[in-house]
Amino acid sequence: MAANNNLQKAIDLASKAAQEDKAENYEEALRLYQHAVQYFLHVVKYEAQGDKAKQSIRAKCAEYLDRAEKLKEFLKKKEKAPAKPVKESQSSDKGNESDGEEDPEKKKFQNQLSGKRTPWRGILLFGPPGTGKSYLAKAVATEANNSTFFSISSSDLVSKWLGESEKLVKNLFTLAREHKPSIIFIDEIDSLCGSRSENESEAARRIKTEFLVQMQGVGNDNEGILVLGATNIPWTLDSAIRRRFEKRIYIPLPEEHARGFMFKLNLGSTPNSLTESDFMTLGKKTDGYSGADVSVIVRDALMQPVRKVQSATHFKRVRGPSRNDPNVIVDDLLTPCSPGDPQAVEMTWMDVPGEKLLEPIVSMSDMLRSLANTKPTVNEQDLEKLKKFTEDFGQEG
Repeated sequence: MAANNNLQKAIDLASKAAQEDKAENYEEALRLYQHAVQYFLHVVKYEAQGDKAKQSIRAKCAEYLDRAEKLKEFLKKKEKAPAKPVKESQSSDKGNESDGEEDPEKKKFQNQLSGKRTPWRGILLFGPPGTGKSYLAKAVATEANNSTFFSISSSDLVSKWLGESEKLVKNLFTLAREHKPSIIFIDEIDSLCGSRSENESEAARRIKTEFLVQMQGVGNDNEGILVLGATNIPWTLDSAIRRRFEKRIYIPLPEEHARGFMFKLNLGSTPNSLTESDFMTLGKKTDGYSGADVSVIVRDALMQPVRKVQSATHFKRVRGPSRNDPNVIVDDLLTPCSPGDPQAVEMTWMDVPGEKLLEPIVSMSDMLRSLANTKPTVNEQDLEKLKKFTEDFGQEG
């Protein structure tokens, strides 16, 4: 449904752009064309199914971009062109305005509006451990390829020498200003910027003070610098640091359908006998598990066939691809079986030649066994604290 909505928005915007273009409202037409292209590109990148649909949308995008470029060139030439002489009737209406001059009140109003549209200087990602906050930062680094990305941990900014830590913080922001646009990512920011108290050391207090000053940009221009922080325990952050992070986004535990997809994603190309229904069942059974927990379950399940081979007391001959050449099918491979199997031969895995061993594929029973042995790492108390913090200071991600 979301895909259809985005595609429909793109089509509507393109249609409005064409109408404005026809009515010679070129500035509005240019804006609408650019907006439509953004929606079309989003659909191509994340939602369009099939190469034919993508090619069709790309062709439309190229057409709209071409028209947008022509409009842009036309508007540039129009701006550079000398102003037409103003008629007497017009000049009398404008009072003391000189010919071709823009209304100063209008210009002042436009400048005020454009000055308010500044990007966020600080974004805090918070949520339970294992929900992918650090991976989101990696995704930002990948997508923002025209920006310089600084990935920092608290240990990078802490020194045993007096005054050295503050210099490191200052140098980090100086470097970011020199290479802007830039993104500073600080993982586990709570270890660096916890609440200030009377019992903390002077060195820790000075680091926080310097960090606050640099984030605020006192005496410096921080335009073009984004500070991205991640934490599992946002309630321990100092209130002044919390204020510097204007956007505080909650990254929750994955939902049922997402967990089911994570099982499939973590299995990858590993041979398995799981069906779509199995993945849906696993998603239902893992309520309260994080993405990292799901990864641990799958990793444990991948070891189950190895355990079967090691603990097996009987093997049987089966047909399958040769270990030396997967394109060749042979009939003398050996795989673990129960002692009651008609073809069972008593032997251990030590008796089986390496090139003749066919390990069992991962099955649903392997997944369920691993699930029973793996408990979620996030408890209810932490989730309640995160929920309370979101209600007080944050917003849903």
